[in-house]
Amino acid sequence: MPNIKSAKKRVKVTATKAAANKAVTSALKTSLKKANAAVETNAADKEQVVRAAIKKVDQAAAKGILKKNTAARKKSSLARKLNASA
Repeated sequence: MPNIKSAKKRVKVTATKAAANKAVTSALKTSLKKANAAVETNAADKEQVVRAAIKKVDQAAAKGILKKNTAARKKSSLARKLNASA
């Protein structure tokens, strides 16, 4: 544990930011899994689920959780799967 006041603050701030990033990442993974499952099972609401997943990907990219090209790749993959199932 740090002794310097600013170092103590950095520990707290880092923990807070890590928790927020983990929440966004977890929500993103869940959304992607739901979208993939909806496309594979040919669910009735698959377009809405994929649209929600793409929105989560965009939000994660905007917050810096995902890099720009990673986000584009994930979105493209979802779109390809959706169009192939149509």
